[in-house]
Amino acid sequence: MSAAQRREQLIAIGRALFAERGFDATSIEEVASRAKVSKPVVYEHFGGKEGLYAVVVDREVRGLLDRISNALTAGHPHELLEQAALALLDYIENETDGFRVLVRESPVMSPTGNFMSVLNDVAHQAEHILGSEFKRRGFDPKLAELYAQALVGMVALTGRWWLEVRKPRKEVVAAHLVNLAWNGLSNMEAKPTLVTRQGK
Repeated sequence: MSAAQRREQLIAIGRALFAERGFDATSIEEVASRAKVSKPVVYEHFGGKEGLYAVVVDREVRGLLDRISNALTAGHPHELLEQAALALLDYIENETDGFRVLVRESPVMSPTGNFMSVLNDVAHQAEHILGSEFKRRGFDPKLAELYAQALVGMVALTGRWWLEVRKPRKEVVAAHLVNLAWNGLSNMEAKPTLVTRQGK
């Protein structure tokens, strides 16, 4: 096995272990054992568990962002919302280990991205789309960031739930997410107030 092939093997094993057990419960000994190599081989490639974790997470972050960015091809905001929701659910379905790695808590020393950083990147893309739509409808475009975070958070939290239950089908889940988000957005008030806090 070449050095490049060995590195890829170790990354794949690390990804599976981090997904299954998380960062803290995964050991270099187990990575080496599954790869049928000595621990120094793993250290030689990654410098330690943190280095391996950083590579795994970085690949997942880039993969998910690429998937979502490539999915956003429509011109209409409703279709963009559908495409983003389906892209995330596709990723969860097809890259389950990667998604599990991203949604687990990152170790404090990890400088790499995590699921929250991915969500922030996606929310920033959504913010630009919402900002222009808000202007067109006469709403305050400064609030686009708040709504983008809310929409992305709704899809992501539902995705975490769906990861475990896998019912209903992802297309049905995406349709309901878009239904809630879109119909909520299409009937949005320009200056909403809380009914329970009026006059306080």
